[in-house]
Amino acid sequence: MAVDLAVGRIEQRFLRAGRGRRYRVADDVRSPASEGRDRAPASAADRPSTLAALSLGYFLVMLVGMGLFGVEEWCSQADGFGAVHRKHASVYDVALRLPHAVGYLVQAEVAALSRLTADIRRPYVVVLGGAKVADKFDAIGSLITTADRILIGGAMAFPFLAARGGKVGTSLLEADQVDAAGSYLDRAAPGQIELPSDVIAAAQRAAPGQVVAADAIPADQMGLDIGPESAARFAASIAGARTIFWNGPMGVFELAPYAGGTQAVAQAIIGSDAFTVVGGGDTGAAIRALGFADDAFGYVSTGGGASLEFIEGKTLPGLAVLEDR
Repeated sequence: MAVDLAVGRIEQRFLRAGRGRRYRVADDVRSPASEGRDRAPASAADRPSTLAALSLGYFLVMLVGMGLFGVEEWCSQADGFGAVHRKHASVYDVALRLPHAVGYLVQAEVAALSRLTADIRRPYVVVLGGAKVADKFDAIGSLITTADRILIGGAMAFPFLAARGGKVGTSLLEADQVDAAGSYLDRAAPGQIELPSDVIAAAQRAAPGQVVAADAIPADQMGLDIGPESAARFAASIAGARTIFWNGPMGVFELAPYAGGTQAVAQAIIGSDAFTVVGGGDTGAAIRALGFADDAFGYVSTGGGASLEFIEGKTLPGLAVLEDR
């Protein structure tokens, strides 16, 4: 059956809805705009239009009216824990109105990630990287209070290098993050935040790269991976850890010339005696693209942003709604 919405269209496929059967499965419930993305506007000017608000209400009524059982594993692992930090209709509102339960995936995620928030085995090393800097930047403030060492590679490193006066060329960098990075460096204990000392840089991704000092990237080049010296130092820090959380690759792992840093970090984590958690998203994609099996790590989360917010101690709407009732 297909249902047309004011701001989108979803297809719902009901499996074996035979006589006497009570369970129906809806597919792609999180695809339409009426799901409620951007439900927390920053100002009155950002509030959703009346049409969008009505559409959200209609979408919610439709879900509840179908009698969906509110389980936080809607159709796949990626739509389970990976969505609990979103206050969306299918994640939050349905559980307010229907019987609900925590799915097996979310139980496993919470059990694994809780080991990064209480009774942590130390030293606790956090490895941060990736290109989605804005999504992770705020987390560093809380991680400074819990992690013994924070290793920063990928595009995450460039605001910190710039804050120290380094030249980062055309590397991915948002100017408004430089001051915040400087503040984090001031707050951290000496040596707590570890940055790359060298990177592999090139004028463009398709061009041959060269190893240069991380704080002296040529003006017409960008950093595309941590360099071999940095990879060795990061691996040494990882080797001594008893708990490790990794969120974000060290470079453009999709291209072989710039995959070495991510490969080295993954290999070091596998070789350690620590309890290890890999934050999902790009990090999960990276380890699989480089030939590592999920079961080589302690736990591979299905949620990148959700896992990071969980260990920050933030309230995740999709979990809070289940705990409160």
